[in-house]
Amino acid sequence: MNDSLPFEPAVQAASDAGACEQSEPALLPFGQPVFLVGMMGAGKTTIGRHLARSLHREFMDLDHELEARCGVRVSLIFDIEGEEGFRRRETAALDECSRKPGIVLATGGGAVLAAQNREYLKERGVVVYLRASADELFRRLARDRSRPLLQTADPQGRIRELIAQREPLYASIADLTIETGAMPVAQVVRALVPMLQQHEVNP
Repeated sequence: MNDSLPFEPAVQAASDAGACEQSEPALLPFGQPVFLVGMMGAGKTTIGRHLARSLHREFMDLDHELEARCGVRVSLIFDIEGEEGFRRRETAALDECSRKPGIVLATGGGAVLAAQNREYLKERGVVVYLRASADELFRRLARDRSRPLLQTADPQGRIRELIAQREPLYASIADLTIETGAMPVAQVVRALVPMLQQHEVNP
């Protein structure tokens, strides 16, 4: 499940340019990984790529890692093994990826559902919750047919249900929270970098 934000071309181009303008890396005072959590459509993949570039860190996407391991799209894993089977694979992949230092990792929207996953994220790195409203998420995802959990008669209602279920879990493990709203990617990254630089990490 690619969590790229469907930004307008002009806005996306501006965000790309803004990311490229920064020639010096914005180094963090810690080597632990940065984990991005949040709902599908919150921008974890798009923002994560730009953030990793700004920090001169490696970017990883948990869904993409799963797809590389299985050789098929996440939606097909859901079809064949169901959500339970997918979640087992997700936990195994997260266990491995979350051990890598100095990365930016975009997690899947439902990764926080498993207590084991929340423990991995909270204990092994700095967790950033990318928050967006139900209306904004629906606007971004309305035409996306690759989301298994939104293949219902009322996808907007389903988004609201998922937010109600997951937001307390995101908040419970988040070290930092930032509203993505309708901000361009570069603006989100510019706001997030100093938040990370000022964050105190337990040794």
